[in-house]
Amino acid sequence: MDNPRPEKVAIVDEVRRRVSESDAVILTEYRGLSVSALADLRHKLGAVGGEYSVYKNTLVRLATRDVDSSELVEMLNGPTALAFVKGDVAEVAKTLRDFSRTHPALVMKGGMLGERVFGADDASRIASLEPRTVMLARFAGLLQAPMSQFAGLLQAPATKFAGLLQALIDSKGKEQG
Repeated sequence: MDNPRPEKVAIVDEVRRRVSESDAVILTEYRGLSVSALADLRHKLGAVGGEYSVYKNTLVRLATRDVDSSELVEMLNGPTALAFVKGDVAEVAKTLRDFSRTHPALVMKGGMLGERVFGADDASRIASLEPRTVMLARFAGLLQAPMSQFAGLLQAPATKFAGLLQALIDSKGKEQG
């Protein structure tokens, strides 16, 4: 753009800012979705930490030119919308996947996670991940299990000793009584 209009420069700056502030960006094709379907999708994405916006592909290319990826450039063909993710990427990807089941016109093309570009298959894999909270709980359980087993092992001799002592007391009591 030799002499860009200020409006276009502002949009490029906005896209660049939103991409840099997001944990991930998922690109979708939305051709054939009605305005009410797009509004419904925006509402559903907002509930899980996503924002859905449509920009011209040329302006998105300019905003993401520091991401040197031919794969990203290929995704920016046809009507493309961006789902900006702040938070759990898997939740936003699931929302897009579930919405596309009832609205086949919505197709996940791929996206960016930080500086890394991923394709449509990776977006589907991300959508199949469990929520972040579940994954963190499982990880905490994995960390806690060996400690619980160790505590049980340390407690076992004391428990056995207490049981033997109680049996001895009981047997002495029967002898005296």
